[in-house]
Amino acid sequence: MFGWFQIIRLGLVQACLGAVVVVTTSTLNRIMVVELALPALLPGFLVAWHYAVQMVRPRMGFGADKGRRCTPWMMGGMLVLGLGGVLAATATVWMGSQTLYGGLLALFSFALIGLGVSACGTSLLALMAKQVPQERRAPAATTVWMMMILGFAVTAGVVGKLIDPYTPQVLLQVSLGLSILTSLITALCLRGLEKPATSPAEPDPEAQPGLQRQNFKAALQEVWSEPAARTFTVFVFTSMLAYSAQDLILEPFAGAVHGFSPGQTTQLSGFHHMGVLLGMLAVAAAGSRWADGRLGSVQAWMVGGCLASALATVGLCSAALSLAWPLKANVVLLGVANGAFSIAAIASMMRLAGEGGPGREGTRMGLWGAAQAVAFGLGGLLGTAASDLAHAWWGEQRMAYAAVFGLQALLFAVSATLATGVAKRQAFSWGPVMYLKGGTRS
Repeated sequence: MFGWFQIIRLGLVQACLGAVVVVTTSTLNRIMVVELALPALLPGFLVAWHYAVQMVRPRMGFGADKGRRCTPWMMGGMLVLGLGGVLAATATVWMGSQTLYGGLLALFSFALIGLGVSACGTSLLALMAKQVPQERRAPAATTVWMMMILGFAVTAGVVGKLIDPYTPQVLLQVSLGLSILTSLITALCLRGLEKPATSPAEPDPEAQPGLQRQNFKAALQEVWSEPAARTFTVFVFTSMLAYSAQDLILEPFAGAVHGFSPGQTTQLSGFHHMGVLLGMLAVAAAGSRWADGRLGSVQAWMVGGCLASALATVGLCSAALSLAWPLKANVVLLGVANGAFSIAAIASMMRLAGEGGPGREGTRMGLWGAAQAVAFGLGGLLGTAASDLAHAWWGEQRMAYAAVFGLQALLFAVSATLATGVAKRQAFSWGPVMYLKGGTRS
């Protein structure tokens, strides 16, 4: 079982993953739109495409299950991700002179990015599900995700300084250096982290022989036939769809309805991220040994976080209809609720991954990762489309935004219902022992 040293190493890998992704989805986005004066639809499509490619996550997880080792998939995924990042930067530079050929290379590059994220991210979660003790899962999930966010922030700041003033040559150099650095850090973090797989002559006593002979289609059907896994898949998709739908409309809403300046809307987004971190820390504290279950179970935080997200989104409806509504406080509350339910969901995910029996952790994680990726890909698109449709229907901004936030609140409420179903299934399968107290099956 992993201690905190091993968990921190996994967190560094997650930070490296986030470092490469943030450059491709934000820095290159800005360069395409501002420096190259290309349509904003192009980077938006490329980001959606990299999410669509992540439908392969279940297959990646199955590969890690079949080989009984996750670290080779994590290392391979990071190398593919790094290559995709370098090619994406090359494609962006190429678009300046040959838009068509640069765009085709970008399409291939973002496919590599999606494949790399799928292989590395899915295998990392599967390894955590197998090796992190129950009592450490909520704090471990918070630690790993906070390190990923730290990777976002540090990389964005450093890369921003290095490429200013912008030249194509500097962009290529920084992208290549970042990919090499993250690959080296990942290799160091994974060295000796996972025990070698048993040789064919010495079969793993915990492995089920039938699982090793099973093909991917049969494995996926087996996982999908599990009621808890199926319900949790729908929960992940619904909750992440609601979560991501607000990303592209919160700042425009604050500017159009409340008259916030660009700087103020950026600060508002910062308040939301601050709330997310507070929510994550709250779940981590609830899962610590000193809390001893007194602050509630992970399932309770997951359900409560979704309900609180629904209430906070209803508050945004009020903010759309009344300028006197405390928008900043509402956004912080929304962030806290979002952070709480998302980390609680990840902790539950790690537990559920092994609940149906050993040998399928990666496949289950891949299924849920694919649901999350599709939700994130659709969330921004549907959020903005619903906003445009509501504007056309009502012809007035306040009612339009209130309608979209109301739809989000409904999605969060449905997510809370699904989370309740997941919690009941876990209670039935594992008995009444509190998960956060790290009990055994009853």
